[in-house]
Amino acid sequence: MGGKVALVYSDEYLKYFLGPEHPLRPQRLTLMLELMREIGILEHPDLYVAEARMANEEELKLVHSEEYLQRVKRLDEKGVGYLDYGDTPAFKGMFSASAMLVGGSLKAAELVMEGEAIHAFNPGGGLHHAARDRGAGFCVFNDVAITARYLQKKYGLKRIMIVDIDCHHGDGTQETFYHDPSVLTVSFHEDGRFLYPGTGFIDEVGEGEGKGYCVNVPLPPLTFTEAYLYAYNEVVPPLVESYEPDMIMQQCGVDTHFRDPLTTEALTLDCYEKIMETLHNLAHEATDGKLILFGGGGYEIGCTAKAWTLMTCKLLGVKPPEYTPSSWRELYIKMALELGDVPKDPDTMYDQDKPPLTHERERILAVVKETVKKMKETVSKYAPLF
Repeated sequence: MGGKVALVYSDEYLKYFLGPEHPLRPQRLTLMLELMREIGILEHPDLYVAEARMANEEELKLVHSEEYLQRVKRLDEKGVGYLDYGDTPAFKGMFSASAMLVGGSLKAAELVMEGEAIHAFNPGGGLHHAARDRGAGFCVFNDVAITARYLQKKYGLKRIMIVDIDCHHGDGTQETFYHDPSVLTVSFHEDGRFLYPGTGFIDEVGEGEGKGYCVNVPLPPLTFTEAYLYAYNEVVPPLVESYEPDMIMQQCGVDTHFRDPLTTEALTLDCYEKIMETLHNLAHEATDGKLILFGGGGYEIGCTAKAWTLMTCKLLGVKPPEYTPSSWRELYIKMALELGDVPKDPDTMYDQDKPPLTHERERILAVVKETVKKMKETVSKYAPLF
């Protein structure tokens, strides 16, 4: 299993900058690229870096309203204010920077659909909280939803499956397709009773013709790697088999890592490798390998860079090194200290420490198993997916 992997990127991504104190840090993309470069995968014969393009307004309007686009432009011109209640500040150049992130995801779709790559990854994308008439949760435009609509409009795809592994529920993506069975949304996230945006419960299954085609797996705080993989493997493979998608897409937020400063899940870096291995195999079985990946959450810059690098290595069939290159280590430590952070495991590609969960594991696994069971029972009332 192999084939060309496209990494879609532009230095313009770094202009999506919500402020020096904001937790969404463009430095994570710089660190990811440097790590990939220094371990040699940017020179791998099956990987190439494709330049992102900017999405035009007609493409943005595949999901967002004209009124919302005008609001973003007005706030862009002012350079102050918020798109929501305080998480998503406006900044000068916001419209074009956001449109570039969307265009990167559309470029990824084009490369896969036109046979120039089998898999494509846009690490600057994954902005899943934005909805038709609003920005939210650090997200101005929803590139994941726009990409799905673009695939339908330009390439005529009939069934698209969107998997979302971000710690925060992909509420904007869900809302876009809530009435639409042609896009199956599947979200694994921390239970909305404990974390923003407070949605994504089991009984959110879609409406109208889309009823049953919205799948939510809300996980308890401190869900650890083995419990998470149980849920993912119980849910995603049978859905791929029953839904028979033309395209699989995954939002690859890694803010479920136990060192992430904004969340309380407990995944280790090897979990993301295992998720990608499963997804990669499923794509080759179901869609001739067609797979589009997006970035997403991840607020510890070193862990995020490592996680996305490990996932890319898995797509390429490359065994990553045990230790990080010394020059990358120095860059990470420098960037982290400049941000006021303490560098986490700078020396190794994997976690040296494990999350402290000794007495919680049995309870958490039992909750996860019961959640998956209830979700399957609920969805099965409306759609023949399980």
